[in-house]
This record gives sequence, structure tokens and C-alpha cells, in this order.
Amino acid sequence: MGLGKTLQIIAILEQEHINNKRTSIVVCPSSLYINWEKEISKFAPDLKTCVIFGNATKRQEKIRKIKDYDVVITSYDLLKRDIDSYKDFNFRFIIADEAQYIKNNNTKNAKALKELKGTTRFALTGTPIENSLAEIWSIFDFCMPGYLFSYTKFKAKFESRIIKDEDKEALNSLSKLVAPFILRRTKKEVLKELPDKTETKIYNIMNEKQEKIYKAYLVQAKKIVQQEIDEKGIENSKIKILSLITRLRQICCHPSLFLDNYDGESSKLVQCLELVEEALSSSHKILIFSQFTSMFEIMKKELEKRNIKYYELTGQTKVDTRVELVDKFNKDKDASVFLVSLKAGGTGLNLIGADIVIHFDPWWNVSVKNQATDRAYRIGQKNNVQVFSLVTQNSIEEKVEKLQELKQKLADNIVKSGEVFINKMSKEEILELFE
Repeated sequence: MGLGKTLQIIAILEQEHINNKRTSIVVCPSSLYINWEKEISKFAPDLKTCVIFGNATKRQEKIRKIKDYDVVITSYDLLKRDIDSYKDFNFRFIIADEAQYIKNNNTKNAKALKELKGTTRFALTGTPIENSLAEIWSIFDFCMPGYLFSYTKFKAKFESRIIKDEDKEALNSLSKLVAPFILRRTKKEVLKELPDKTETKIYNIMNEKQEKIYKAYLVQAKKIVQQEIDEKGIENSKIKILSLITRLRQICCHPSLFLDNYDGESSKLVQCLELVEEALSSSHKILIFSQFTSMFEIMKKELEKRNIKYYELTGQTKVDTRVELVDKFNKDKDASVFLVSLKAGGTGLNLIGADIVIHFDPWWNVSVKNQATDRAYRIGQKNNVQVFSLVTQNSIEEKVEKLQELKQKLADNIVKSGEVFINKMSKEEILELFE
């Protein structure tokens, strides 16, 4: 979250390079391997680095020459394809960046990473627990296999007791076990003079046409949810429920995300554009995050009408273009707005050129939202940062916000502040969303 995890690892790699010539490997999301290469080049230029990417033939050629490098960098996706080629190699350090990518122990990402051989393992993440305690077990299973027992034993000894029974003794025991191996720093500890961050929740009220559409779909969705749960049970209804919730959230953002023939306005978009214009009048630069990339298509038309220069980063943005866009935005005095897909741009980017962050739509997980905010609020930021969360009143968005607040109170002790695991929603909680 902008507190120097990458730089700390580079310092370790540099120190090791002085005393030991063994190769280390960094495994990260595909969107970040160029960032790693640039950061190592900047802070430890004497380290010989190789990024393993490209087609299968090119990757195999590079893998065969691993011993010629101090650090090799690859992505989780490519590692799982090439894992057989790494099996005979023993690395000095294995570094898993954005280690939430291995939070599910049954995924190919996690299995491939854990097959790598090495002397010391590091997991880097700002969100060691996003949704369940099984995630921290999987991360520890990578770093220190067996330390938190088998998952079956871990679940019986800790997870079930903490989640189902709210067993404080089990919670304290787990916290004591993991605490010695987690180096966790807050911004106040790292940089006393970091500028202020002001977070404001701004509510909007749907216009008459938008509200009519929302209420009509809400009635329909509630009937479908109740029927699905009655016939199939909650576990087998989740995909359907999620799709219905998504539709309601889209209507809050802009009904045209859901209805092709909608020709009215969105109160939230009007509110957002007012914020943007007000910020621009005071020479601020703005990040706008949304989960719906189709919303950006609507925003871009509005920005163009107002002659506002913008950049855009989504899952479709090529990896090598991401860093270029970030650099341009931070330096370009004429570019005032950066539209960023929450999933594509929520981690690994340094956007300190902006000092206003707008979350256009609420996200289920507070820690993911915070990571996105920290693209601007991080070391190197000189200005106070204003964070606006846009919430549609009397809608599912408002209910999600309240649910987040409730869930956050349940567990704040495993990694000592900030991270949250969200229990599975009960039938009552799900139905409440459709009231």
C-alpha cells in the first residue's frame, strides 16, 4: 500500500548480491513485472535482471539461462505454465508479490508457486486477509509450509472457532502465532510528515426516471432471490444472487449499463462531473475508480464534451503501456483525470500526480478500496489527498456500505489493524439487500 515493500526487497536482494551470487525469483501479477524491472534498475542497477515473458519458446530460452542473472521476474500466469522447467532450480529468495493471488490454496497459481524450490520465501501484500482466514493459511503455507498445520487442522483449530463461535481465545492464539513473521507498517510509522488524507462519503439521490427503473427491478429481483434460495439453497444460488445485485448496482451508476434504450440521466454521474469540474477549477488532478469499465465509455463522452483531457487504464490495457500511462499522467500538466478500473489498477501503480480520488461505486471489500486509494496516497505524495466515495441513497449501495461497517467490526486483530475478513452472508443478510 505504498509503504516500501518493493524497496525493502530490493535492498535485501542488493545486500545478498554482495555476499552471494545465487539467483532469486520474483513472481507477481503480469501487470507488475515491468514495474519490478524498472524499480530494480533504479535502486539496484548492478543487479542483472531478466523478465521471463513472451511465447513459450522465448520463455524456455530465458529459463535455461537463469543462472546468468541475479533476479528473474515472471508472472503467476506464466509460472503455472512453465513450472516444470523450474523444478530442478534452487533459488536464493522466492518473492511472491501481491500474495493475495495465492490466497486460495487450490488454485494453479498457488500450487505452482509452492512447487518452486528456494532457501527463503517472502510474501508481499497489503491485504493478507481479504475475505477468510483460509487466505492467511495459504500465504503461510507458501512461506513456512506446515507452520500453521494442515488446512484441515487449521480450520478445526482456528477458522471454525473464530468465525462460527467468535472464540477470542482461538483468535489470540492465531494472532500470536503469525505476529512474529509479519512485518507490518502503517503510514504514520513510516513517514510522520505524510500529508493528510480526508475521506468523505457523498450521497446522491436517484432522479425520478432512474428511481422508477431501480424500484421495478428491485421488486423483480427480490422474488427471484427468494425463489432461488427456497429451491436451491444459498450455496447453489450465489451466482444468480450476485448477478441480480450487480444489475441493481449498475442502475445506481447509470441505467444505460443495464438498459440499452435508456435516454435519461444518472444522478451519480452528474454528481461526479460536478466534483471533477470543481476540482479542476482549483488545479487538482483526479483518479476515478470504478468496477464497471462500460461506465468509463459514458464518462469519456462527458469529459470530451467539456474538453477535459484524460487517461484510461483497464484490464485491456497492455502491460508495457500501463507504466507509460502512469508516467505520462504524473508528468502531464494538461491531463487532469485518470479513469482506472478497480481490479486492473488497484495495485502496483504509483499515481502521486493525483491528489483527489473518486470511488464512483462502492466495492464489497474495504481493503481493496483502500489499496486503490493508496495509488495516490503513498510515499512521494506532497499534497493533501481528498477521497470521495459516491453512494446512492436508499439503494443497495447504501446497504453494502452498512454491511461493510458491520463486518469490519468483527475482526481487526489478526494482523493488528486494517485488514478484514468477511464472513459468509446469512440468508437474512442477503434478503436484507433487496428490501
